[in-house]
Amino acid sequence: YPESVSPLYKPYMQWRALQYLFGGAMSVFTTRSLLLSLGVSKAGAAPTAAAVNWVLRDGAGRLGKMLFARHGRKFDSDLKQMRFGADILMELGAGVELATAMAPQHFLPLACLANLAKNVAAMTATSTRSPTYKSFAKTENIGDITAKGECVANSADIAGTALGIMVSRIRNLHIPTTFAILSTGYIVSSYYEVKAVHSDSFNKARFGLTVNRFFKTGIVLDPWEANNKEPVLPLPWAPKITLGSRATEAYDSASDFTKSTLRFRDLPYMLNYNKKEGRMHVVLKEEAEGEDVMKGLFHAHMVS
Repeated sequence: YPESVSPLYKPYMQWRALQYLFGGAMSVFTTRSLLLSLGVSKAGAAPTAAAVNWVLRDGAGRLGKMLFARHGRKFDSDLKQMRFGADILMELGAGVELATAMAPQHFLPLACLANLAKNVAAMTATSTRSPTYKSFAKTENIGDITAKGECVANSADIAGTALGIMVSRIRNLHIPTTFAILSTGYIVSSYYEVKAVHSDSFNKARFGLTVNRFFKTGIVLDPWEANNKEPVLPLPWAPKITLGSRATEAYDSASDFTKSTLRFRDLPYMLNYNKKEGRMHVVLKEEAEGEDVMKGLFHAHMVS
């Protein structure tokens, strides 16, 4: 260090450490709320009932994690969007966990919902970790970067847990305000963390930005500028384009498919706008290669 990593490694790890600091402190409050809502602090609490509820809560989280794994292809291409969305989901889950203390009679559904959200978020964070660290590697030293990164994250998490314990001992502590401060710190840190990740390849967001700039000015964005301008959450006004759709997804009838086949017979891809979905579909033919994929996506942006 610093010769073995890109210049963005330092700001990324700084924001990552800050995020884990807030996350560690937050976990103290949410775990405390879960235990209180289970009645662990009460002398008459039934240990078996509490254990069953806790196991069911964990089971719901694991089930959600397995179901969400079907979106695995997006973890590589839409890395920033998936990671930042997961961090927001993590805080929503923490908020629901906090709510269990206010409604202990609804512990099981609330805890299951919260753990479902947090497990999906955790799986997304784990799945996007390798491509993130890969973007910083200069000498095929991904293993070393991963080890150092996890060390920093765990150290910050421990410090955050200690901070959370100290803060939780303050008398007359206003829990909602404390949660809001920690949650805001977590989300802000997460935002700047993912913004520090740069990639030299296109994804849908960076490609859309580049095409729009080209249409308006005739200038092609360089990778650095495209990464800096890339939104970490989907923009509601952005064209809805699905690349690599199946024919059954893109067309409502066999006649529409036949017409499109004739219209695009000389191209390695087909385009179809689905009015019901308000979405443009790009169907790739078997002979389509990498350059053809780019042309098809560019064509879709032109007519969207």
